Amino acid sequence: MSPTTPMAVRFRGFLPVVVDVETGGFNARTDALLDIAAVMLRFDDAGALGRAATFAHHVMPFHGANIDPAALQVTGIDPGHPLRPAIPERDALQRIFREVRHEMKASGCTRAVLVGHNAHFDLGFLNEAIARCEIKRSPFHPFAIFDTATLAGVALGQTVLARAAQAAGLPWDESAAHSAVYDAEITADLFCEIVNRFRPVYAPAVPASVPPGGDNLPHA
Repeated sequence: MSPTTPMAVRFRGFLPVVVDVETGGFNARTDALLDIAAVMLRFDDAGALGRAATFAHHVMPFHGANIDPAALQVTGIDPGHPLRPAIPERDALQRIFREVRHEMKASGCTRAVLVGHNAHFDLGFLNEAIARCEIKRSPFHPFAIFDTATLAGVALGQTVLARAAQAAGLPWDESAAHSAVYDAEITADLFCEIVNRFRPVYAPAVPASVPPGGDNLPHA
């Protein structure tokens, strides 16, 4: 069945979901996943893409996970803080995935694609957590991404998140940066700004119907 919703048509049956993870280091196989946030996107009645609901969880480090103190200095996370309501990795992923699947169904999309700033970092940690938790069915494409660092480099001439946000005219709060929720939401705003800037170029070329999961993104 051909996609008919604005989201399914615009992204060829794929649902962009903005994800940010905060971690205990740079190695997805050995370092802890500590926070995860996912932001849903929707088109308004005027055809502009914007931010919808945000879902986020603090995550318990998996058994044997490495946590680099230097990483905690950047994020400000205290994994052992008694008031930090962390949940197991598997629970965090399943809760996020439940919301993603609900949005996929509502938008008529067949697969979710991770949007992130330097997105392969976030996808790498997500994929490792999926494998570690033995989750059989992920709604996310295993390797396709939308990377706002690349998109911003093309559209705005900036690749650093703070500079790209400012170049796009978005507010930037340095004191809030490096939290999963803030980084995911500002990345979502940046992605939407870039997509919306290309509306005049893209809109005339939108076909009446496009097969789900068309040629624009590879399949696993």
